[in-house]
Amino acid sequence: MLARANRIVRGDDFKRIVRKGARRATPHALLYVAAPQTDSTRFGFIVSKAVGNAVVRNRMARRLRAIGADYLSSGAPVRDVVIRALPGSPEASWVTLRSEILVALDRGTSPDGSPRGPERERSVMTQ
Repeated sequence: MLARANRIVRGDDFKRIVRKGARRATPHALLYVAAPQTDSTRFGFIVSKAVGNAVVRNRMARRLRAIGADYLSSGAPVRDVVIRALPGSPEASWVTLRSEILVALDRGTSPDGSPRGPERERSVMTQ
């Protein structure tokens, strides 16, 4: 389970990250990554009814939280991340889903840990 400090819980934070964050697509999820508002990495998850019934959605949310915990334990750079599960995601194996999301999260980081691409441009403009 993710600690309270590592969860995005406010609707305003979800909106900000989805609207202004860098978008990364995988076959089973969409990731929105933005510069952090706090000093810790935070995750938010969106699992709609299109993914499946309540049992399937809850299982998907647990899988995504576990991936978030793996990411936190790897000592990766601090950022805010919202992961939206796509309808085909429940059929994906754990290994596939985990590797897709972790690769997508690493894809936008430069060797020194700072954000690359549009995410960096936005964070520079807001300072």
